[in-house]
Amino acid sequence: MVNKLFRFFVAAVLSIGAVLPLQAAEKLILDDEHSYVLWRIEHLGFSTQSGKWYVKGFVFLDKDKPQDSKVDVSIDMANIVTGLPELDKHLKSAQFFDVAKYPTATFVSNKVDVINDTSAKVEGLLTLHGVSKPVTLDVNMNKIGKNPINDRMTVGFTASTKIKRSDFGMNTLLPKLGDEVTIEIGAEAYQPAS
Repeated sequence: MVNKLFRFFVAAVLSIGAVLPLQAAEKLILDDEHSYVLWRIEHLGFSTQSGKWYVKGFVFLDKDKPQDSKVDVSIDMANIVTGLPELDKHLKSAQFFDVAKYPTATFVSNKVDVINDTSAKVEGLLTLHGVSKPVTLDVNMNKIGKNPINDRMTVGFTASTKIKRSDFGMNTLLPKLGDEVTIEIGAEAYQPAS
């Protein structure tokens, strides 16, 4: 969804200038307590299972040229949360994410197609499990305004995409365990203190 995962927050730029006092190419910080990547995968045909990571990184919003906005996101793969400690341990192993060998996943955007005032398609390079592949995110801006908790101007986004885990070298239990992974992203980015 940050030290590298989503130069995707550009959708806000078309309308952000009137709300946030941004300079061109303003750097915003992803709130790592409210920015996450949630995944869903079919489990042996019986159910759909999910997990998430919280993410870190930056959004670069360019109010004059929104198509030049970027996101740079990173995920500490060892911080996976499924709600089941044994499953977390299993997913961290060499059978799946192999966090000892590949501790970080990243997303860095390289193209933004602005659709309208609140949505965009953001293309970028996802590096996961030591493999880099292009991914396109469908991004929507949720809200722009002052966060009443930290008193900072904040932009909120959601995004989604689908990937195949086999494209990233994760083939354990294929084809019984699903190959297609649905990804949902929620993120908040705020202006740093002056």
